[in-house]
Amino acid sequence: MAGIVVVFPKPEDSRAIRNLLVRNGYEGVFSCTTGAKAITLADSLGEGIIISGHRLPDMLYTGILDNVEGRYEMLLIASKQKMLEEDTGVMMLEMPIKVRDFLNSVEMIQNNIYAKRQKKQKIPPKRTEEEQYVIEQAKAVLMEKNNMSESEAHRYIQKTAMNSGRTMVDTADSILTIMYKE
Repeated sequence: MAGIVVVFPKPEDSRAIRNLLVRNGYEGVFSCTTGAKAITLADSLGEGIIISGHRLPDMLYTGILDNVEGRYEMLLIASKQKMLEEDTGVMMLEMPIKVRDFLNSVEMIQNNIYAKRQKKQKIPPKRTEEEQYVIEQAKAVLMEKNNMSESEAHRYIQKTAMNSGRTMVDTADSILTIMYKE
């Protein structure tokens, strides 16, 4: 679950936004008043959303962004004047915020985080040169001994791996072991 860090200079602002999120079903919501504390919380949570004002007692919001980039998405809540000055690629909401717009923005950011997480999980790890070599060797053996084309040999290894619940590298290694025993 992605954590949410709310950081504003006034403690009552941080608490009010935190409480709004909690009342609307969000869990893992923390509030603080300094950028340093927000960075510390972000490091302990791993990934998530930071909701911040423009200027904090110890730094600008960009200081937080520089320290958590890649792991956290940021929602900046600022005046229209500050929003026109900035062009950082951060999602922004104009003050005063409308509750529905705010909650929709948080939900959209959270959905983006989950989509990124799903995409990362779907990407198979790249094979090393050694693993690729094993697969190429197995294909060569299948092509030579069983008169298969390269695509047929590849498909055979792939299908056998899927049917047995093993990786293509393990299957190719097994094919090489069996073929060289004969």
